[in-house]
Amino acid sequence: MNIAISAAETSGDLVASALVKSLLELNPECRIEGMAGDKMAAAGCQTLWHLNKVNVMGFSEVLKKLPSLLRLRKTMVSHFCEQNPDVFIGVDAPDFNFKIERQLKARGIKTVHFVSPSVWAWRSSRIKKIKESTDLMLCMFPFEVDFYKKHGQKALFVGHPLAETLAPRVGHKQGKKVLLMPGSREAEIKSLLPEMVDALRLMKAQDEEVSFSLALASTNLQAWVEEKTSGLDIEVSIGDAHQKISQADLVIVASGTATLEIAMLGVPMVVVYKLSAISYQIAKRLLKTDYVSLPNVILGKEAVPELLQDKANAYNIASSALQILGADNTQLMAELSSIHTQLNQGSAEKSAKAILEFINA
Repeated sequence: MNIAISAAETSGDLVASALVKSLLELNPECRIEGMAGDKMAAAGCQTLWHLNKVNVMGFSEVLKKLPSLLRLRKTMVSHFCEQNPDVFIGVDAPDFNFKIERQLKARGIKTVHFVSPSVWAWRSSRIKKIKESTDLMLCMFPFEVDFYKKHGQKALFVGHPLAETLAPRVGHKQGKKVLLMPGSREAEIKSLLPEMVDALRLMKAQDEEVSFSLALASTNLQAWVEEKTSGLDIEVSIGDAHQKISQADLVIVASGTATLEIAMLGVPMVVVYKLSAISYQIAKRLLKTDYVSLPNVILGKEAVPELLQDKANAYNIASSALQILGADNTQLMAELSSIHTQLNQGSAEKSAKAILEFINA
């Protein structure tokens, strides 16, 4: 059995690695290859292209790399058409993967998309392209399946892979350890880290007991980050985010999948994000939900602070962080724990079984 896969983002690498592992456990003889990150490779996926080639953010930012992205996608389609895999799995990154899926599906190759785009939140008209591209949508959140059933798209709620490996911590004693997580992409790190560093200084001025650490997803910008934090009492580490989160009393984090990881571990957070002016104006007009961070979307309220665009400044970040550090967060912890309970469905194994059944159908 030959399974093709494409994960084009760091977050996709994380969730896809659990899927790769389960597929190989259920069928050790199958071959899994495609676009992958380091975690997928460690799980047994053969990397034909590394996801760093396409890991970009925002509308205007993508335009700069569009020619190389188009060439790469064309190469991938040609390769998989020649190899004729039993199934192609697009993991997240819908703007990149749906085009591949659509062309492969047109050639009779079965397609699965793992991690639904937020069509329920914005650009719901994408459902037409989704139906043209994807035979089966694997959804991490139960409310997503309702949307797809309404539009006649085959979909299955499988839960979230993170719930299998992460769980609310127990026995944590409240302190004043703050973890900075400025994102995984170059543009978001360079946009958010300066504000986080300035917030660090403001917090230190008000409370000398507050301590800081910073977690990066890779070494790509390590030198730049260390330069920006030079002279500050802050520990920079690579690839150990879950350990650092579990030790923290608060995480200041870029909006994205990392917010869900933090929620799974039951840690308070302040969510921040900035886009370029053009990207923000486009996104603002398309967004149909009141919240952008996954914990708030799932809970249906602003359980954790969201500081976006101009509000994502040092003063607001420091103020929100200090307020949380000084508060009783018992209710928040219970709410974050409920997210884990809801999404803990044995997602990786459930997804792998669904894919193998789909192949053999």
